This record gives sequence, C-alpha cells and structure tokens, in this order.
Amino acid sequence: MDERNDMQQDGGWQPPVVPPEPPKEPGASTDRPVRRKLIRPEREEPEDDRSGKHAAEDERSRRGRGRQSGRRSRLAARSLDGQARGQNGERQGQTRAQSLGQPGQGGARNREEQSQARHGQAGSQNREQHGQSQPAEKQLIPASIDELKPLLEREAGLNTSFDVVLREMTFGGRRTALFYMNGLVNSAALTEVLKRLSYLTAEDLDTDALKLFFETYVPAVQVTKTDVFDDMLDSVFAGCAALFVDRERAALIIDAKMFPDRTPEEPSLERVVRGSRDGFIETLMTNVSLIRRRLRDKDLRYELIRVGARTKTDVCIAYIRDIADPELVEEVKRKIGHVNVYGLPLADKQLEETTVNRGWHPYPLVRYSERPDVVAAQLLEGSVAVLTDTTPSVMMLPTTFFDLTQHAEENRQTPFIGTYLRWVRYIGIFFSLFLLPLWFLLVLKPELKPPQLDFLGPQQMGRIPLFLQFVLAEIGVDLMRMAAVHTPSPLSTAMSLIAAILIGDIAVKTGLFNNEVILYMAIAAIGMFATPNYELGLANRIVRLALIIAVAIFGIPGFVVGTALFVVLLACTRSFNRPYLWPFIPFDGRSLAALLIRPPELQNKKRNPLLKPQQLDRLPDSQENR
Repeated sequence: MDERNDMQQDGGWQPPVVPPEPPKEPGASTDRPVRRKLIRPEREEPEDDRSGKHAAEDERSRRGRGRQSGRRSRLAARSLDGQARGQNGERQGQTRAQSLGQPGQGGARNREEQSQARHGQAGSQNREQHGQSQPAEKQLIPASIDELKPLLEREAGLNTSFDVVLREMTFGGRRTALFYMNGLVNSAALTEVLKRLSYLTAEDLDTDALKLFFETYVPAVQVTKTDVFDDMLDSVFAGCAALFVDRERAALIIDAKMFPDRTPEEPSLERVVRGSRDGFIETLMTNVSLIRRRLRDKDLRYELIRVGARTKTDVCIAYIRDIADPELVEEVKRKIGHVNVYGLPLADKQLEETTVNRGWHPYPLVRYSERPDVVAAQLLEGSVAVLTDTTPSVMMLPTTFFDLTQHAEENRQTPFIGTYLRWVRYIGIFFSLFLLPLWFLLVLKPELKPPQLDFLGPQQMGRIPLFLQFVLAEIGVDLMRMAAVHTPSPLSTAMSLIAAILIGDIAVKTGLFNNEVILYMAIAAIGMFATPNYELGLANRIVRLALIIAVAIFGIPGFVVGTALFVVLLACTRSFNRPYLWPFIPFDGRSLAALLIRPPELQNKKRNPLLKPQQLDRLPDSQENR
C-alpha cells in the first residue's frame, strides 16, 4: 500500500479503470463468467558479468525495480484490456441495437447517417431500376429582382428571345418589374394598369406592398398571386403578365391575354341554307363563349386540363352536370389527364389518337363539328364535348356510325323535308359504298342480272381491264380532291376544267376508260362528298376499294364475305364503351325509327338512351307542350 501511495503521488501508478459491462443479448444467460486475458510483461534477466557484494546489491535493487515495473505493467494491461473490452462491448451493443431496432449506447448520429446513406443508396438503385425519379421541389420566386433576372435569362430566354420582355419600374419608392410575352398580351390593358400605379407615393406602400397591389392598386379583372416560379412561367407563356415587387417572394398574375385570331364565320364543311353563320375559331375563349351564348344553363360546366410537357395545350371538357352520365365524364377526364406526350401541335387529332384507342381502325370514333349550334344540341342530349386550343374543331363523344351521317340542314327544315333530305343522304352513302362493287360483280357474273337490268354492263370493253379502270379512277378522284384543297382560289376553276377534260372526255375517247366506269365512279364520288363527316367519307372509300378487290379475286364469295366482315368490324367497334352500330346492333326499334324519320320537335320527347343521360325526358314537365 505504501509503495502504491508513493507511486500514485509520483504519477507513475493510476488506479485501474473498471470497464462497463457489455449489453446482454436477449435470451443470453447472466451466470456465465467473463474471462479477462492479462498481458504479463517479461522480466529482465540479471547480468552475469557482475560478482561480489556489488553484484548482489545490484541484483536485489534490479529485482525490486522489476517487481515494481511488473506491477505497473499488470495494472496498465488491466486498464488497457478494460478499455478495449468496453469499446468492443459498445460496438457490439450498437450492432445489436441496429439489428433489433433498439438504440445502442452512443454513436446515435453515426448510426443515423449510416442508415440514411444506406436508404439513399437503396432508393437511388430502385429509381434507376424502375426508371422513376422523385418529384423535384417547387422552385420559389426569389425576393430580389436582381436575383430574378438571371433566373429568367436561364429559364425563359430573357435577353435572348426578342418577344420576352421584362419592364422595370419604380412606384412609390418600391422597385417593380413587369414580365410578359410581346404579342400575347393586351398592351392597352397593361398600359392602363401601369398608369394607375404611377400615381402611388411612398406613404401608399408603407406596409405590405404586394398585398396593396393585389387588393387595391391593380385595376384588372382577373388577378391572382403565386409564389411558385414554374406556375408563374406557365401563366406568362399562356398570355398573362407577371408583376414583381422587390423584397417580395411572390408575383401578381394579371390576365391580359390577347391572341391573334379571326372573326367567326360559317364552316366550309357544314354549310346550311337556313341557320347561323358563325363557327368556331382557333381561340379557346371565343369558342367557349359561343357555346355559352346558346346554353345559358347554370349546370353547364367547363373543366380545363393542360396537356403536353412542352406545349401545355389547354383542353376544355364541356358537359351539362345534371344531364351527362357521370361515369362518361370521369372516363373522359381520366383519359385526357393520363396523356403523357411532349406536346399537341396538331391539337385535336393528336388528342384523339392519344385518348381513343383506335389503332389502325379506319372509321372515326369521335364526331367533329365546327358549328356551335350542333355542339350545344349534343350537350343537351348528354354528350361530352372536348375543346382544344388552337383548333376550330370540337370533339363530341361518344358517337355512332349513324351519328356521323347527320347534318344540321335536316333540323333547319320541316320534318317532312328533313326526312327526305336524310333519306337522300343515306342513299348517297350507300352508293358510295356498294355501287361500284355491285356493278362490277354483275359485269363479271351476267347470269345474276334480272331481265329488268339487262342494260347494265359495258357496251365496249376498254383497252385496259375493268379492275384497273376502277383503281385508276379512284386514284384520279383522290388527286382531284387533293388538288382542289391545295390549289389557290383563283386557279380552282381552271383546275376543275382540266380535270374534267382529262378524266371525262379524253380518257373515254382514247379508249382507256369505259363510259359506264366514269359514270358510276362519278355517282360514288358524289355520294362520298355528300357524307356529312369527312373522316367517314374517306373510310367508306377504303371499304369500297377493298370490296372491288375482293370481287375481282373471288367473285360472289368475295363480295359476300367482304360485306360480312365490314358489318362485323363495325359491330365489334365501341366508342367509349358504346356500340358503334347502335341502334341497328344491338337493335332498338324506337331509336332506329327516330334516325330514319326526322320527328317533329314536340314529339321527340326522349333523349338518346345510348348516352345514359341522368334525365331521359327531353321536354320539361309542362302542360303547355301536351
């Protein structure tokens, strides 16, 4: 004890540190002793070259120092061994705590960092495997205008694109900036706003300047506030103007749109003798107002969806809330909302292909119209209209084959005249489909002709086979149609004369074509042009050409099988889960009679049941209509 006290005073000996007990594993026995391994120092060997008394004294002193040194070494070894065991126990406790979900002793921050690193690596690996990325955080509008300008230069092309304008001004001692697209805004409206702001003083803006601008000093009809940079850019590229105030992390969005547009005029494909002369144009707001003017109904709804990662095209879904089928409305919104494309530069046609799964189907599954009265009438029936910005055509869905054969002129005349016009149109569509294949079949099989039709058939055969005459005539009619579309108006008359002389007179006189081939081809072409829907006329032409080829190869079986396949194709087609040949297949006698005969307005009391409207009665419950 004396030696230990002396050594402790000299600083050579320290008391041993008792290591903490390592945490026990669950279920481990507590009676098991802990073995400690001691490190024993090697003793110094006595020197043999000494002798006598001095050698013995030296030997005794060396042994005493050796015992003291050995004691110190054993105590130090015990201390080091205890510290090492404590560190090992702490690491084991951390490992067990991580594996069992229990906190270990110490090292919590390191364990969190390691866990976050492991989760981050696993998440990045999963995202790389599945091709997914976490949504980026929304970028906020910077508070300083000096920080805003380089951001606009990088993201919006400021100082690069000449139509991107940032106008900096000072109102009431506050620095402001107006950001807009030149050519998409109403300059007169923005000038009026700036004129109003120029009268402000510093006392007027002593508190929240942006709030005062928003609530008091900006005389615009539609003003909103946003703090998200991307939302601000989308609004500005859509025609709005953004007003920034220095030291404010938000912007005022001023609706001052003014797009280049044209005056509404009668559509060239849907002309009528009696009726309105206005039509849709390429501006969405104008088209919406044309429908709203005819349907002043509180339940008329316009829902806007932006489609396209780059174009951000405005698509409007129109329906009457208490008439249209809610499931149909939700299905249309779901399909349009799930469109994932870079853009819709071709507007409605690209939207149709991305929402209606038609593939290589030749027949249209939606109905187009450029007349506001037709769209309003279909909305009252329970249809859903889809309006796309930058196009004058409006999609109406669902549709059937017989819906595509209707025209606005039938409803502008009396019921009797309307029925007559409808039957004439049906006959023209039938001729455009089956006249040429039937005549060709009777020429190939003369025994099928009844005695009353003996006059049918060519008197003289041309220099080329009839089948090639039909094919060349079809190509010639298509060329004339394409030339009529692309030829300037002053040259259209000359083009028509040249086409008539080449195909009509010279082709027959040279013996290349037969007279009857030209005659029946002209009747079929007129029937195609009389089809109200342009896409339906083109599809009927493809079917007619396919039937001609089937008759030329297989004769009677080719015509029968081809016609049967044509009917089966249409019967299996569905437009938004509605049968395409309704009311013929499945059969609905009352609805089919309403298609064949145009009923008087007061007798047509029921809406189209195919659309599943919420209100089946077309007329209100009033005694005056009875």
